[in-house]
Amino acid sequence: MIKNNTVLYVTAGVLVLVLAVISLLTFHSAEENAEATAQAEQLREELLAAGIAAPPADQIAAVLGDDGGAVCLDPGNALRRGILLQQLTNGAAGPGQRPVIADAKVVQGQVLIMSIYCPDTLAAFRQVVDDLKFAKVAS
Repeated sequence: MIKNNTVLYVTAGVLVLVLAVISLLTFHSAEENAEATAQAEQLREELLAAGIAAPPADQIAAVLGDDGGAVCLDPGNALRRGILLQQLTNGAAGPGQRPVIADAKVVQGQVLIMSIYCPDTLAAFRQVVDDLKFAKVAS
């Protein structure tokens, strides 16, 4: 009985070790390349020029990479439209949740991101945003 368990434990340990080595060799961390850094710097400058607080360029590059990440994935999609509309509410849950007239600054950051990282999908996002009503409610 002890011999069978020992063989099982050794085999499982070796298998875990082999899988750990394989995963370490094949894992590619978020690589920051020159294009991602340049785009992040450009976005940071445009955010600051628009009066929007901007994180450091290295954080922007790590999140958005050189392709815009999740921001550029089919912004006209029904699910993404639903998420945007859900974020433009009064913050209540359930039956108390109501849409609000938001400030245009709410979507301005995403428009800037898309204009730099994926200008080809900006038109689809603008179609979604143009249907919304905005007012100057934030300072």
